[in-house]
Amino acid sequence: MSTISNEKYEAVIGLEVHAQLLTNSKAFASVSSEYGAAPNSQVTPLCLGHPGTLPVLNENLVRYIIKMGLATDCKIAEKSIFARKNYFYPDLPKGYQISQYDTPICFGGSIDIELENYSKTIGITRIHMEEDAGKSIHDQDPYHTLVDLNRAGTPLIEIVSEPDLRTPEEAYHYLAKIKQIVQYLEVCDGNMEEGSLRCDANVSIRLRGQKELGTRTELKNMNSFRNVERAISFEIERQIELVESGGKVIQQTLLWDPNKLETRQMRTKEEAHDYRYFPEPDLPPVYVTQEMLIDIRAELPELPSVRFQRFSDELSLSKDDAYILTESRVLADYFEEVLKDVNQPKAVANVILTEVLRVLNEKSISIDQFSITPKRLGELIALKMDDKINSSAMQQIFNEMLQSELSAVELAEKMNLMQVSDTGFIDPILDDVIESNPDEVQRYRDGKKALIGFFIGEVMKKSKGKANPKQVRELLLPKLENS
Repeated sequence: MSTISNEKYEAVIGLEVHAQLLTNSKAFASVSSEYGAAPNSQVTPLCLGHPGTLPVLNENLVRYIIKMGLATDCKIAEKSIFARKNYFYPDLPKGYQISQYDTPICFGGSIDIELENYSKTIGITRIHMEEDAGKSIHDQDPYHTLVDLNRAGTPLIEIVSEPDLRTPEEAYHYLAKIKQIVQYLEVCDGNMEEGSLRCDANVSIRLRGQKELGTRTELKNMNSFRNVERAISFEIERQIELVESGGKVIQQTLLWDPNKLETRQMRTKEEAHDYRYFPEPDLPPVYVTQEMLIDIRAELPELPSVRFQRFSDELSLSKDDAYILTESRVLADYFEEVLKDVNQPKAVANVILTEVLRVLNEKSISIDQFSITPKRLGELIALKMDDKINSSAMQQIFNEMLQSELSAVELAEKMNLMQVSDTGFIDPILDDVIESNPDEVQRYRDGKKALIGFFIGEVMKKSKGKANPKQVRELLLPKLENS
């Protein structure tokens, strides 16, 4: 961001995040909502807008949005109603979208974000239920736009923030936190590339110290966290340059071009009255009872912020390590599964954050696709913690485990990497080393105690790394003093 934008102007940013829910069926029709099916293979007469069809509410849509509301400290409305949002678009055959307007089910919540030098609370205006539209495909036919209605009717929640964000970096961290929460709740997979998590940004600028909001623009077509950050940065600079040159910001919807790294106009911005909202006549109000809230609250997992604090406080992990391990629920679950077999949090964290994440990054896979189970990794770490193998052997066995189903113990024995603690094996080697290095022995006796490392190293060489170094040290000390 330029100097002038930092000194003279501040940005005001609000995000509208759509999360596609992991229900088995659509919001109002009993047909699969699974991603990746053949085009137009998952539709019903309701999805196609046929006259006389009636929607039936998917109960899990309500349960999932309440989970998100509770996880973000929202108030939950006892009664909320659906509304029809009317607009024409080729991939919306009904000519309207079932959504919520003036009675959202969740409202007044917040999300805390952590940046490098400060933390901040971002208000949530509302979280409401709605159905998705279909998908228009522009790049498969040179003359026509194709329409796939598989997505039509897929259940969504829309999370609308207060205009509390001030920088593209804050927007990035806020969106990342939403992704983390929906994944922990297992209500959405958070995949922006597949469109299951989508974000629109409302951006305006104002003079620093000014209370009145400026004219905002809406940014769309941002399919990654980095593109959200880049698009907002571009739009802030565009508005500043426009105002500084004497122009005025026009309320409009802009599309982000990730190849050219610039925006282009899509349409002038609609207002709420343009959609002619009115209550959905075919769906009854949604009533949420206290019993239902208690039941759903009991289903909530340990949330990422709570888990992070527990890893830091109870397991004595560094904040950086705890942050990385809790960023993904499946990674945190994997870590805790390993701890069941070897209760050494720092050692386990070190192996996961170095070796395991290295493999995941190299193969571009997630932890649930990783070939080494938590139990097998725990056995390997336990061998090292019990001084049955050394660090080099541990690395060799880990690499072999990626290709083999054998246990760590079986591989250690097969690869002849087990350390030997048998004094009958170690004693002759110690005597040989001491006898072969009389000058070093005398120097040790004269006070050069650091030479103990030299003797241990010589023993490890002669034993080809098989001697237990801890036992070698214990046996060496009396021999060096008394020989």
